Amino acid sequence: MALVTTLPHGRPLTRADLDAMPDDGHRYELIDGVLIVSPSPSWPHQRAVSRLLRLLEDSCPPGLEVLTGPFDVALADDTVMIPDILVARVNDLTDRDLPAAPLLAVEVLSPSTRRFDLMTKRSRYESAGTASYWVVDPIEPSLTAWDLHDGAFVEVAHVRHLEPFTARMPFPVEVVPAKLVADR
Repeated sequence: MALVTTLPHGRPLTRADLDAMPDDGHRYELIDGVLIVSPSPSWPHQRAVSRLLRLLEDSCPPGLEVLTGPFDVALADDTVMIPDILVARVNDLTDRDLPAAPLLAVEVLSPSTRRFDLMTKRSRYESAGTASYWVVDPIEPSLTAWDLHDGAFVEVAHVRHLEPFTARMPFPVEVVPAKLVADR
């Protein structure tokens, strides 16, 4: 049986509309009331996510939490995003979501989300006050990192292959892009 979902016309979508979306394996996000639908991620994408998650969890200090998507970052009633990985203060989390800007949001690029992650999501996290935003490209492999300074993201690193990135925010951790995707 096919699922049919009717979206409202003539108004931006809200969190309530998002909650009514079917559980069909797609990732549904809202940015300024616009519905963004993306397919399930690929194996190289998930490999990079799981390896980066382990690195971050191993370095995470008490009082902070590292989570993977799908977990909602609810920046406004019309903006609910799902980063691949996020770091937040434990006290900021609810059972349902993170109703504040994360300390770190990480996106691993996929062909279908590349422009969205590099432009739209980056801009929205910046305006929300996210302290750090990282984008990992599992194909190159590379990592680009931005930190928030005076309300604007400033690129603090762009490393490729075996070049290490030593993050200072939200806590010290070293990431080598090639190690996120290489066969063991």
